[in-house]
Amino acid sequence: MLQRFARPAGPAIRTHPGRRRARGFTLIEVMVVIVILGVLAALVVPRIMSRPDEARVVAARQDIASLMQALKLYKLDNRRYPSTEQGLGALVARPTAAPAPENWKAYVERLPADPWGQPYQYLAPGVHGEVDVFSYGADGRPGGEGFDADVGSWQP
Repeated sequence: MLQRFARPAGPAIRTHPGRRRARGFTLIEVMVVIVILGVLAALVVPRIMSRPDEARVVAARQDIASLMQALKLYKLDNRRYPSTEQGLGALVARPTAAPAPENWKAYVERLPADPWGQPYQYLAPGVHGEVDVFSYGADGRPGGEGFDADVGSWQP
């Protein structure tokens, strides 16, 4: 006599041939994913981290361009640039030091500080042109490289 094996009560479990049951990730698979994420982070993070410094340099260049435009208007009205002694303050308030401007107007509402919180520098006559407007960069000292380099009106 053949005996039949009893099946457990409950829903029938069907398995499809050629189909395996889902399993969790192996340690090797998890390690491969972690290594890939580490490599991507090593490539992307330095680029993201330098963005604020790049933005400060761009902001400094824009401020310098605006100050140069105001200086050109000053020269048109007064036939000369402010002296180094008068400085960029001559764009905000009538200079009291000689040479006195003939047709002075307020050329800017206020003088901006550079993106690193320092005042912009001004030389007349300049080393690189008739006048130089510049920032000493992130380190606040003349010269430097990278983000510490000077940003000036003579640069493109």
